[in-house]
Amino acid sequence: MKLTLDRVHIRPFALSDAEPLRELRVHNREYFRPYEPARPDSHFTLEFQKNLIRSCWRDAQKDAGYIFGIFLNDNDRLIGRVSLTAVFRGPWQNANIGYYLDRRYTGRGFMTEAVRLAAQFAFTDAGLHRLQGAVMPRNTASIRVLEKTGFRYEGLARYYLHIHEIWDDHNIYAMTSEEWDTEARRRIGMIP
Repeated sequence: MKLTLDRVHIRPFALSDAEPLRELRVHNREYFRPYEPARPDSHFTLEFQKNLIRSCWRDAQKDAGYIFGIFLNDNDRLIGRVSLTAVFRGPWQNANIGYYLDRRYTGRGFMTEAVRLAAQFAFTDAGLHRLQGAVMPRNTASIRVLEKTGFRYEGLARYYLHIHEIWDDHNIYAMTSEEWDTEARRRIGMIP
């Protein structure tokens, strides 16, 4: 499975992506540090990345989560990751969306394209009704990605996630399939 927009595509990771994924994680270790839980040194090994990819496959088979690499269309270079995790079926039909991008590619709209593709997958292929994103208030670039994709602000979750020794507040953003349908039609010019 591969979903494509103008400049990027997303697809599930293959084992051949383990080394590029390790390189991306190592290269961006300090850049990602303020926004992620503490990572042990083992997280940055090839073996860890291979095991992570295998775990992603198992989660997808169980409909528990979907993890995609973000690749440039022109050279198939891995530049980031977008994930739909904690998939909940039943009356909620919800998943959490998360993402990261190699710092060398930030500020150019690549992540906005990737999040749009992940939302497309969530609402069309996976049949979800709602996506939720949690972003630290200081992470303005990530907030902007969600806003440009059509997510709406729902509120502040106090002490939401444990990030490097503190419980950090997060802004909660969400989008439903109804909102996605409207956003998708607006992007292709069907509605103003």
